[in-house]
Amino acid sequence: MSDLALFETDRLVLSGWRLDQIDDLVALHGTANVARYLSSSGEPWTREKAETALRGWIELFETRQLGKLRLTRKSDGVFIGRAGFGIYGPTGEPEIGYALFEEHHGQGFAKEAAAGLRDWYFRETTSTHFIGFADTCNAPSLAVLRKIGMEPTHVEVEPGGLTCQFHILRRPSIG
Repeated sequence: MSDLALFETDRLVLSGWRLDQIDDLVALHGTANVARYLSSSGEPWTREKAETALRGWIELFETRQLGKLRLTRKSDGVFIGRAGFGIYGPTGEPEIGYALFEEHHGQGFAKEAAAGLRDWYFRETTSTHFIGFADTCNAPSLAVLRKIGMEPTHVEVEPGGLTCQFHILRRPSIG
């Protein structure tokens, strides 16, 4: 996957990753305020963990057209976070996720990216649904899932050890 744009929203460019952009991911997931919602340990990511994730996202995009994407602001090209689809291990379902640098919280970027991903997903795939989940204590992230039309389903402890509220979004029916 290259750094060419997959698609754009009003304010964002969503593009693929290159391995030489690992420092951006380490900076994002290496902060305590982001890492606390990535696993129950809340430990910031090491360079090794970030590289493993990045390689997985690149492979997932190459094999299934899914994966977490780089988010850059259109106005100035600043890297602000990542958003995209992973595969939820226990069920194999596509799962939407996002993380932004703290200074970009509260500006509607996560909702804009998630809504763009929702629209792209149903336009570009034949899949019937995708899921999303967030730590039950992460009210802003849970609000984004609701704002893009996802419906709450259940609360469960996900493989990273977080107690999460799960959501689903089914393909809109036509007609």
